[in-house]
Amino acid sequence: MLIYKIFRADEWAVLQDQGASDGAPIDVSDGFVHFSTAEQAAETAAKHFAGVEGLTLLACDAEAMGEDLKWEVSRGGALFPHLYRQIRMTDIVWSRPLPFDGQAHQFPAEMV
Repeated sequence: MLIYKIFRADEWAVLQDQGASDGAPIDVSDGFVHFSTAEQAAETAAKHFAGVEGLTLLACDAEAMGEDLKWEVSRGGALFPHLYRQIRMTDIVWSRPLPFDGQAHQFPAEMV
């Protein structure tokens, strides 16, 4: 199963340059890297990245993350994937720009 991480341009650049990252500031403060399922990603973008341009969507293989990935209750009582280690470039299956059209972020067709 693929899970998704949304990164701002500077966060994505750090991951690419260093090969691993603690994630966004919220990830660092919470002590884990926040991910979303395909069904949760649009709401995550609207809630945490409203109007932000220059985002990148990362798709990662949940099973490959092994025991470091925990499914925990979060927004609305839903289970969300949380990674209790750095996200690594080797975790990423694919990355795509996440353009904002003035109203909402436009997710790639392969997520639907």
